Amino acid sequence: MNLRTAESVSPKHPDKICDQISDSILDAALEQDPLSRVAIEAVGGHKLLVVIGEITSNAKIDYEKIARQFVDKSYEVKIQVVEQSPEIAQGVDTGGAGDQGIMVGYACSETDNFLPLEVDLSRALNKLIYSKFPYDGKTQVTITDGQITAVVASFQNASKTELETIIKDWLKDKKTTGTPKIYANPAGDWDIGGFDADTGLTGRKIAVDSYGPRIPVGGGAFSGKDATKVDRSAAYVARKVAVDYLKKRQAKEVFCRLAYAIGVAEPVEAVVIIDDKEEKVEGYDLTPKGIIEFLDLRKPQFAKTAEYGHFGNGFRWDS
Repeated sequence: MNLRTAESVSPKHPDKICDQISDSILDAALEQDPLSRVAIEAVGGHKLLVVIGEITSNAKIDYEKIARQFVDKSYEVKIQVVEQSPEIAQGVDTGGAGDQGIMVGYACSETDNFLPLEVDLSRALNKLIYSKFPYDGKTQVTITDGQITAVVASFQNASKTELETIIKDWLKDKKTTGTPKIYANPAGDWDIGGFDADTGLTGRKIAVDSYGPRIPVGGGAFSGKDATKVDRSAAYVARKVAVDYLKKRQAKEVFCRLAYAIGVAEPVEAVVIIDDKEEKVEGYDLTPKGIIEFLDLRKPQFAKTAEYGHFGNGFRWDS
């Protein structure tokens, strides 16, 4: 028996609000100065939002104006942004990676967007419920041998009955084993959500942002970072490599693993695992500069990635 579970969170989840704030600031910087160096975090909750980090850019950014797109006047907004450390900058200036790290790219033939089935299903259900109830919320789908056996959905301002109706309708054209268990607002209906209920933080939903819990993650978050940070750019090109090899070899599953040293351009590891057979990645410029040019990562485009995951949503690195 093969059980797999994945979750998805809505754009109004407090962590996702912080991701969107960070990436909206990144986009604003890149719009004015494509060479901006950005590492921005947001933390919010309970009438306070803090934007903190490092930016080196010619852009003039109204941080509070961007933040106010996500919180109203009842929130205090604090800004603490400085320039990038010169000791980090000296390695990046020569074309090196902005940090050390390991990045994992993945693609499989289970779905049309090359994502694990449980991830695709939980995200699709979340998007459906969010279209009707655009508030804080989570979904979770469990599959057994490729068939849905359990569904969980908790959404702000949606009643248990409303959620159950949406889920049952959604399940009609899905593969299921018997009658899947449905857990709609299992802790009870709720109306207090977002920053009023919980604290949010940029980069806290790494598994949701990537490929779900059964695929390893390198450990680095994506949002709020410009493409000199290989946490983001190398993760994107690793996805692109995985998709390319999946198509080229007509494989079932492909992993790509890249690793970098801070200040060094070439990766210290670049392997691809095609249906459990490992080989070196060939035919790609995997330096930060090469990745940025290949995937066109100097332009504003990142706020959208912070909504429903960085992969499988039709981005340049997905096809």
